[in-house]
Amino acid sequence: MARYTGPVCRLCRRNSEKLFLKGDRCFGPKCAMERRPSPPGQRSARRRKVSDRGLQLREKQKARQSYGLLERQFRRLYREAVRRTGPTGEILLQLLEVRLDNVVYRLGLAESRAQARQVVRHGHIAVNGRKVDIPSMLVSLNDKIGWTDRGKRSAFFELVKQWQGGREVPGWLYLDPASLEGQVTALPQRADIDARFDENAIIEYYSR
Repeated sequence: MARYTGPVCRLCRRNSEKLFLKGDRCFGPKCAMERRPSPPGQRSARRRKVSDRGLQLREKQKARQSYGLLERQFRRLYREAVRRTGPTGEILLQLLEVRLDNVVYRLGLAESRAQARQVVRHGHIAVNGRKVDIPSMLVSLNDKIGWTDRGKRSAFFELVKQWQGGREVPGWLYLDPASLEGQVTALPQRADIDARFDENAIIEYYSR
């Protein structure tokens, strides 16, 4: 299955909820959900009742689209969550949060997760002083996330200096505003994650 390359605002309208896929644009009046909140496509006067399976699928798709994962990637994280000890839903959320592209986004080093993936792929991000170009890498406790020499010379680094500080950094991360380098100070807990989907419904969907 290929990655979705169409208009991401369409995904928000399909879910009838903001997924915040376009950074600061989602908070302004130009957001598609503000201008046209109705679902895309032809409207039908007939309202169909959604089954339990359909609701579970909707929650799974919402989570997958929010983090920008392919189905195979998302299923792999689910299997890893099942393998580990503890509440499977909370562990799945934790695995989603500690992906490198999401950590870069949470630190405010990118306006969206899609942009964070691009920054990582271009070799601008270093973990513990070593360049990493794999967005799906799972960071660990006390890992340091910074910039490569190439990243510091890029025009994007200068843009980050201008907008950084507009987004609140979660408590499980630390960011030095001077060097724009961060560190994982704790593993994210359920209360630290502003998930707009039901992780338990996702577990039920894959458990069938």
